[in-house]
Amino acid sequence: MKRRKFVQLTGMGAGALMVPSYLMGSNISAEALLHPGMDILTKRKLADVALNTAKSLGSTYADARIGRYLNQYVFTREDKVQNVVNTESFGIGIRVIANGTWGFASTNSVTEDGIKKATQQAVAIAKANSKIQREPVKLAPVQSHGEVSWKTPIEKDFKEVPVSEKVDLLLSANAAAMDNGANFVNSALFMVNEQKYFASTEGSYIDQDVHRIWPTFGVTAIDREAGKFKSRDAMSAPMGMGYEYMDGLESEKLEGPSGLRLYRNSYDIVEDATLAAKQAKEMLSAKSVEPGKYDLVLEPNHLGLTIHESVGHPLELDRVLGYEANYAGTSFATLDKWKSGDFQYGSDIVNLVADKTQVGSLGAVGYDDEGVKTKKWDLVRNGILTNYQAIRDQVHMIDQNESHGCCYAESWNDVQFQRMPNVSLEPGKDKYSINDMIKDVEKGIYIAGRGSYSIDQQRYNFQFGGTVFYEIKNGEIVGMLDDVAYQSNTQEFWNSCTKICDKSDYRMFGSFFDGKGQPSQVSAVSHGSSTSRFDGVNVINTGRSV
Repeated sequence: MKRRKFVQLTGMGAGALMVPSYLMGSNISAEALLHPGMDILTKRKLADVALNTAKSLGSTYADARIGRYLNQYVFTREDKVQNVVNTESFGIGIRVIANGTWGFASTNSVTEDGIKKATQQAVAIAKANSKIQREPVKLAPVQSHGEVSWKTPIEKDFKEVPVSEKVDLLLSANAAAMDNGANFVNSALFMVNEQKYFASTEGSYIDQDVHRIWPTFGVTAIDREAGKFKSRDAMSAPMGMGYEYMDGLESEKLEGPSGLRLYRNSYDIVEDATLAAKQAKEMLSAKSVEPGKYDLVLEPNHLGLTIHESVGHPLELDRVLGYEANYAGTSFATLDKWKSGDFQYGSDIVNLVADKTQVGSLGAVGYDDEGVKTKKWDLVRNGILTNYQAIRDQVHMIDQNESHGCCYAESWNDVQFQRMPNVSLEPGKDKYSINDMIKDVEKGIYIAGRGSYSIDQQRYNFQFGGTVFYEIKNGEIVGMLDDVAYQSNTQEFWNSCTKICDKSDYRMFGSFFDGKGQPSQVSAVSHGSSTSRFDGVNVINTGRSV
């Protein structure tokens, strides 16, 4: 089993300590976040120092990434501000191929002398490693893009929004929860801006400005007489958007079963906190589930985590080949299954796609961290396993000659490697709503939101919980349930998918701090879907008294 890879909000102080170290950087003032940083002409000049030095030392390929990473985090609890963190991290990473072998070095001395020294180190590492390299690195060809740029399409830059406004919003959400019966509430805002400049000996000079945001909270209600407590987390999703995500637009709200509010591309944290408190209280008296087989109706904020663990990770090619096993293990989806051309990953309505271009997603960029223009491609089509996730030095292993554009490094200080793109379940083609789906279920459970989970090291056998659970009988919601988790294996689960709502219900879930590698790196990735039905899934009771 692997440890959970998101910041948990049971104790926000502990959650703050779990923020990846690279995101912390050097503490700066909120005003310093607005400094424009190094101009693009200087970046090109310094990148060329790295590229020219690498070539002069015998490298056949080199790339340089100049990165400025800006972060702001706001943490609150009840009526108090716990912390406001503003950080900046700035430096350059240089990757080379010499003697057919990779070498990498980085420095925060972004000067001609500092870059020359780091480049010399990268080349020396490559030449030393070449003595034990079995096969030379083979790169798929890539287009030379010249000078290009890409920006996350945002309406509000979080850096321009006063900290006081963010604090007031979180404290308003906390107050709403407390006013509606919560005993404890933690809330937080995570905001990230990656300013990345990439240059390579193949003629690309790429400037990108990437934004991400994640508002979240945890609400707890206590029954002191019974000695019980229940918690309900936010129904938000981390997004590749600006601060406009916090506007709470009515047009982006969906009405879920039993008055549950669901959010698409705009989030109302005060409304959600209000409902969370009421639901946490309701959970205290909810009926404990009877174990057995149920048809599950899974909403996107919940299903995204299942997609992440049972599709996203097992279809990373390095895991399939056994080159990578950290955090998420290897994979059951071995090459023989893909080569057969008929491996039934899911039912014939299951279409799972990888996409680095999806607007509003966490993984959306114009170009990956080795200069490949991003795209969308099939992983599973009509239920059949059709492809993996692979980068320039991997695709020849699956008889392909074009990178999928999913290479990423968490900072300038880390070497880039294959990371999960956005992996999503396509919505159904026919008009079909959540209410339609519930009406079609005789014995089932509607599950919304994320919960605890476990999955084995081949990404096959798993167990997932959730945030809120409602019992379905004869096509109607009849009440809230508690102590629910479902068990299955990846192939059995996806082959039990019988219905998917249409695109009007499509929403994204996200993992803001997804870990991989050793030393560990984190990345952010989204998973979209519409509410989906899975028939005859085994449900267990997780209650301590059972």
